[in-house]
Amino acid sequence: MKLSKMKKEDLELLSYKDLTYYILEENHKMNTADLFHKIIDLLELPKKTFEEKIGDYYTSLTTDKRFLMLEDGCWDLRSRHTSDKVLKVTDDEDEDEEDIEDVKDDAILPEEVEEDNYGSGDEDEDDYDDSADEDLKDLVVVDEDDLELEQ
Repeated sequence: MKLSKMKKEDLELLSYKDLTYYILEENHKMNTADLFHKIIDLLELPKKTFEEKIGDYYTSLTTDKRFLMLEDGCWDLRSRHTSDKVLKVTDDEDEDEEDIEDVKDDAILPEEVEEDNYGSGDEDEDDYDDSADEDLKDLVVVDEDDLELEQ
C-alpha cells in the first residue's frame, strides 16, 4: 500500500507504528527523527507535535517487534534482516550480564556480614516481659480432629 495514494482520512486511522511500517517498507531504513517528521508531514500535524511526542514515538518503536534498530541508529523492518544480525544486537546484553555477575562476585554476601551482638550496649534489660511466657505455659495445642471428637 502506497502512503502517497492514501487519503488523509485513511492515514489518520492508522497508528504511528503502522505508518512507520509503511514508510520503512517504501523507503528502507531511516532514523527516528526523520521517520517522525515524515509522519507529522503526512498527517499535517503542527510542528510542536515533534517535540511533544518524539519520546513516546521512540518508545513505541522499541517495543514493537516489527522494527529493528540497526548499529547506525536507523530503524528498519526486522523481516529484512537475518537472524545473525539480530543475535549481534542481543550479544551486547550478554556482555552487560557478565558485568553484573562480576559486580555480584565483589558484593558482600550475607554470611560475610558481622553478626550484631544483641543485648550488648546500654540497653535496658528490664524491657523484656517474662509474664507473657508465664501466661502461655498452660496452653495446649489441640489438633482439629481431636477438637471434633470432643464436641
